[in-house]
Amino acid sequence: MTALPHFTAHNGFSLPALGLGTYALNGDAGADAVATAIGAGYRLIDSAFNYENEGSVGRGVRAAGIDRSELIVTTKLPGRHHARAKAPASIEESRSRLGLDATDLHLIHWPNPSQDEYVQAWESLVDAQQRGIVRQIGVSNFLPEHLERIERETGVRPVVNQIEVHPYFPQDEQLAYHREHGILTEAWSPLGRAKELIEERVIAEIAAAHGISPAQTVLAWHVARETVAIPKASSLEHQQSNLAAATVALDTAEVEAITALGRADGRLFDGDPATHEES
Repeated sequence: MTALPHFTAHNGFSLPALGLGTYALNGDAGADAVATAIGAGYRLIDSAFNYENEGSVGRGVRAAGIDRSELIVTTKLPGRHHARAKAPASIEESRSRLGLDATDLHLIHWPNPSQDEYVQAWESLVDAQQRGIVRQIGVSNFLPEHLERIERETGVRPVVNQIEVHPYFPQDEQLAYHREHGILTEAWSPLGRAKELIEERVIAEIAAAHGISPAQTVLAWHVARETVAIPKASSLEHQQSNLAAATVALDTAEVEAITALGRADGRLFDGDPATHEES
């Protein structure tokens, strides 16, 4: 089993450098993939209410037979449930779907700024944590202004912000903000446009120098920048390959060369948190 580096938030909560993304891992196959990943050594599992797979994820967690204290099962509150009248029941519903005594990490999926209810959503997560049905709370796709507002209005700082990060969109400024405030960065779609990325000459050269694949090289880049990558992997082979990448050490020049691939139009879709609205 691969021993993974861990990164620690402002309150002492820590995450392994690599977790399992579960978007589109549904049904029996999804449950099997989660159980297989845990058996391979994954201890961070990422899901969301809107992925419609919390039941399968929970079943995979139970089938793995690993002590619950070793696992961090994450889910996310959807945009349509931000309001104070809806958020508490949604948080409880996620726990029920997962079949767990508590969710280990519960995030707000998007801030939905034009809706302007994300502070209410955060207050509901704070309350859920105080009631013991959620252990740690964080956000996803929040900009610094959103982070500052929820802390200013509640006195509670998120432990995690899960955002889009990959070599075409490296997010240097946002990562620096997170480090300054002790907020852990999780990277969704950490391989970005994977087919295009693996053909980049700089990535191929670094991969060859370390005797690893281009995909492993990108994951090692995330670890070097202290971002928690959560790639989806359904097969044991890919799961093991991703875990192995988290122990590869790139030097500063290699990290900078990959970061230099960043583009002004690097987002995967029109997902600017300042304007994007999730249902």
